[in-house]
Amino acid sequence: MSIWVDADACPNAIKETLFRAAIRSKTALTLVANHSIHVAKSPLIKMVQVQSGFDVADDYIVQQAQAGDLVITSDIPLAAELIEKGALVITSRGEAYTAQNIRQKLNMRDFMETMRSSGEVGGGPSAMSAKDKQTFANALDRYLAQQR
Repeated sequence: MSIWVDADACPNAIKETLFRAAIRSKTALTLVANHSIHVAKSPLIKMVQVQSGFDVADDYIVQQAQAGDLVITSDIPLAAELIEKGALVITSRGEAYTAQNIRQKLNMRDFMETMRSSGEVGGGPSAMSAKDKQTFANALDRYLAQQR
């Protein structure tokens, strides 16, 4: 069992939580990004830098992740592919993407993309709050406890 991180857009506070959890639980943690990212010094933690390009990091994660692995991403199409492989997916805000909710998430994403491109809706997600960080930490702890 491993933890994979779609690290290009993962907040630093979440990465720090992941570093501590990987060391504490002795779980392999791999961050994947198209630029270099500082990681905690531990044989359990590594950073894979992929080439720049559309979905290169996503494709790497899909190829490497196995059923039962945990992936941290807010990328809904990536989450859908990983769920089909049997991986577990949570966002950096602690929301679980599951086989039961991923279709609805994809539909809402597509709808919002259409709204943004038409100028009806603007902006992105709100800034990460302390509550978001705690929700993520709790979701990560639940996952790690289930794996023991």
